[in-house]
Amino acid sequence: MKKALITGITGQDGSYLAELLLGKNYEVHGIIRRASTFNTSRLDHLYKDPLVDDTKLFLHYGDLADSVQLVKLLYELQPDEIYNLGAQSHVRVSFDVPEYTSDVTALGATRILESLREAGLVNKARYYQASSSEMFGKVQEVPQTETTPFWPRSPYACAKLYAHWLTINFRESYGLHASSGILFNHESPRRGETFVTRKITRAATRIKLGLQKKLILGNLDAKRDWGYAKEYVEAMWLMLQQDNPDDYVIATNETHSVREFLEEVFSYLDMDWNEYVGFDKKYERPAEVELLIGDPSKAKNQLGWEPKVTFAELARIMVDADMEIAKRELAIKQAMEG
Repeated sequence: MKKALITGITGQDGSYLAELLLGKNYEVHGIIRRASTFNTSRLDHLYKDPLVDDTKLFLHYGDLADSVQLVKLLYELQPDEIYNLGAQSHVRVSFDVPEYTSDVTALGATRILESLREAGLVNKARYYQASSSEMFGKVQEVPQTETTPFWPRSPYACAKLYAHWLTINFRESYGLHASSGILFNHESPRRGETFVTRKITRAATRIKLGLQKKLILGNLDAKRDWGYAKEYVEAMWLMLQQDNPDDYVIATNETHSVREFLEEVFSYLDMDWNEYVGFDKKYERPAEVELLIGDPSKAKNQLGWEPKVTFAELARIMVDADMEIAKRELAIKQAMEG
């Protein structure tokens, strides 16, 4: 039985990856931060599913800011695969907390890579770094590939770029089997509610049921390459199954604006988004990334991976899931009102 360690296991990607690995009979360990409230809701079904042996899923308190605990964990667990998905991952928020973003997202990767080396795992473990399409920022070519020059446009993107290059450095310096997935935007019903796609699907379903009146957004013209997160985590796993480590763009090779996502979501609910959506400059970034579109040819050729869920299907998957949440909200509201 293979053993994997996931940082960021409570997030969207971490929960889907844990699900995938458990389905492949891995023993899965995840690092979670201590908080005053439980933040494991995306993993709860893995404990409750009778088809999943929950003794194969273990959660450990730790933090990417705590190198001592990381070394201890790696010594103790001796994992075969390490997936570094932990980060302060909100681009707009990174402008407000740039130092914290750098500490967790950039130096966090340093700490886990150094911990891996200290624990004597360089020749045993395989490492995955969650890189980001935001590193392309002010894009230098369209579409973006693994050889496109980077031009980060946010503290988050700068931090991710540091972690990306450090991963390459460890691969070249120590012979570590370390791969980076340059993932373009990937969404799902498990996406955080502060991210624009989920913000839209949550608001649209609540508006449809009369629980909300307006949705306020920033730049509607930003174009992104949007895929389905559940498919993207499979690419992460595939990278660590290869004989040689490498870096891969994971994307759909399509780009759509925020406005198009609005249209897709609201039309699916038989509504006109123009009647409900307002604008606030505070949701705009100081430096905008106008266009992202990735070419996943290398992943298709070398990993056998390609996206299947379309842009329209993704929007509907998210709307259907959020409609169920909105219906429960409405039922509770009606019960309270008698």
